[in-house]
Amino acid sequence: MPVWLKVVTAVVSVAMIGGIAFAGFWFLRLQNNISKAPLNAGGGNNEQVSDATGRMQILILGSDTRDGENAEYGTADDSRGYGKSDVMMMMDISEDNKRVSVISFPRDLLVDIPECKDEETNQVYPARSGVMINEAMAEAGIGCAVDTVNQLTGLEVDHFMMADFTAVKELSNAVGGVEVCISDAVYDPDSRLRLPAGTSAVQGEMALAFLRTRHAFADGGDLGRIKAQQGFLSSLTRKIKDDGTLSDPGRMLKIADVVTQNLTVDEGLASVPSLLTIGNRLKDIDISKVAFVAVPTTPALADPNRLQIAEPAGSQLFAALRQDVDLTDPTAPSPSPSETSAPPTETAPPLPPYDKAVQPVTVANGTGVPGRALEIVQALISGGFTQAGQFEATAVEQSVVYYGTDFADVAADVAAVLGIPAAQMVPAPNIAGVQVYLGTDFTTGITYGAPAALPDDIVNQTAKDASCQQANPALIVQG
Repeated sequence: MPVWLKVVTAVVSVAMIGGIAFAGFWFLRLQNNISKAPLNAGGGNNEQVSDATGRMQILILGSDTRDGENAEYGTADDSRGYGKSDVMMMMDISEDNKRVSVISFPRDLLVDIPECKDEETNQVYPARSGVMINEAMAEAGIGCAVDTVNQLTGLEVDHFMMADFTAVKELSNAVGGVEVCISDAVYDPDSRLRLPAGTSAVQGEMALAFLRTRHAFADGGDLGRIKAQQGFLSSLTRKIKDDGTLSDPGRMLKIADVVTQNLTVDEGLASVPSLLTIGNRLKDIDISKVAFVAVPTTPALADPNRLQIAEPAGSQLFAALRQDVDLTDPTAPSPSPSETSAPPTETAPPLPPYDKAVQPVTVANGTGVPGRALEIVQALISGGFTQAGQFEATAVEQSVVYYGTDFADVAADVAAVLGIPAAQMVPAPNIAGVQVYLGTDFTTGITYGAPAALPDDIVNQTAKDASCQQANPALIVQG
């Protein structure tokens, strides 16, 4: 989370100023606190990245394991294996270090988990379909959760940070409490959350209960829980920034000690200098540019008590992330004509006219996004190609317009409607008419190469915004 990294950055900086002996003591203490684990489970990002520059994604996980100090929150069965991810967020840092997007994945989201290898035991677990995303790390470890997010989003997670229940309690104590707001007084016996209406400062057990509760907010589902977690993190960010914590060496050292004692990171991030480098990238970001987003979902067809990605909104979000779009202000200049239109050609004799309404045009959906072809068919119909049809196809990387004998002129007009460059028009004598084969480079919008469209109100809030959670009517305490 940005707050953790800012704190660690400030702590190490102050320690070094204080003197070699003092700095050395704290450097070794913080370094020895950190636990580490493999980044991937056999199918992820093997590329060495620079922590100082470039785009960066950090997967933030909250473990629900009940071993050690967490035993009071469950049974021995809950402590087996690697545990499940009680919280899963991906922090995306822009290349220019001016924006951070924090994307929350509901724990009830059904996804496909790739084949994963437990790097400690070398046991390989087969790929699975339609599994809750919080189970991704239970068998093969945290790296499997990373690989699952990579597969789902099309991004490559560079690092992960995982904390347990104790981290939440001790961090909230260290900062002197975090302000949260709720519309009505609530009591949730499962999480032990009990709060009055309005604003309260929570810490320790109550802070943990606020983040863990699955029933207290909205309709008692996972999405209300996510908004509450995002509200908590926004409040924590403002508190660290506004209370002068960064100028108080004693408080900063205490917080950094708490964070690193309860943190597991990947091997590439398992050093104080690495945390310092990333923290330096984050320290000056305007909190209004820290955007909290939830992956768009809808009740799953297989199980209405679970969630699945809502399309096309989910693909639009992931495409925007891949394009490094500012989610707080997604408006961007249109691509230059050279990027979206056919290059000029030599003047040629005009071709005989033809009737668009009778031309055989099909759209092959090779994007990997279910239902994507329909959006393109509708665009072609609007452009006059009223006989356009569609079918699902094998995924490919680049979109191509194929055309049969004597259909070059039709293909050129079809490509122009969609903004596909002439260089991506290919003659194919076995094609009857024109076929637009959509690739993974054209997953959103109706104009090739245009900035990714985004669902309305995709950002739940920024770190600058104070929010008040709506209480679940079933848990409101009367009187």
